[in-house]
Amino acid sequence: MVLGASSGTGAAVGRALALSPGLHVYGAHRGNHPQGAAALVDEVRGAGRRCHLDVADAAPAEQADMLCAALREREGPGAVRFFVHSIANASVSRLAIEREVHPKQVHKTFDSMAHSFVWWTQALLRHELLAPGARLLALSNPMVGQVLRGTAVIAASKAALHVYVRHLAAELGPLGYRVNTLTFGAVMTNALRTTIGSDDAPRFQRAVSRAVPARRLATVEEVGRVVSFLASDAADFFNGADIDFTGGETSALLDRIVFPEDS
Repeated sequence: MVLGASSGTGAAVGRALALSPGLHVYGAHRGNHPQGAAALVDEVRGAGRRCHLDVADAAPAEQADMLCAALREREGPGAVRFFVHSIANASVSRLAIEREVHPKQVHKTFDSMAHSFVWWTQALLRHELLAPGARLLALSNPMVGQVLRGTAVIAASKAALHVYVRHLAAELGPLGYRVNTLTFGAVMTNALRTTIGSDDAPRFQRAVSRAVPARRLATVEEVGRVVSFLASDAADFFNGADIDFTGGETSALLDRIVFPEDS
């Protein structure tokens, strides 16, 4: 089950899991990228696996419950071996100067990028959808420890997500489930371009490339492959972990690199 599966990292994860370890793919997306969603369905089915994507806002608790109920009716109990939370629906705003952030923006970002992980975990358990030894993975980014203009609310929501993962790992571990966070470096997706701004995206890419020892950004395919590894038997003992896949990114003061005129 992949949330945010229509494009970018979520779609790459769905493709990778269909190939290895060979999972059927179910997901939800808001319908903003219908061509990407259709392409994912074709690729997963081309790999000999089933694929079903619902068009819905997966963030509200009631939607999580409804979609899980529908999946239970379609596939039966224990259908979910691997759950990936890859929702990107954030507000970009500075906190207190220029146009200050509005409470509705904060609530939307936290609901989508943090709280929904809890609601989905509850719904998966309530509808008995988790297979024995199932794994739950939250996707995060280095913004938690960075200072980059307009991303404070995103960083705060991701920090909350990390806390939720640690606590859920402790709660679900005795039941045989595993809950982890994968923190990966900047990947040039539509979501990131929206966060940074299209005009600043090239400058951002150059700045991050300088901050990564490999002198480049990660690709969505690389993220997909590491998620495939986390779905394998070799990754069974990861639990409550923050898995670093940033390539050694050291850009806590990235704002001064991307926007040097204000330094």
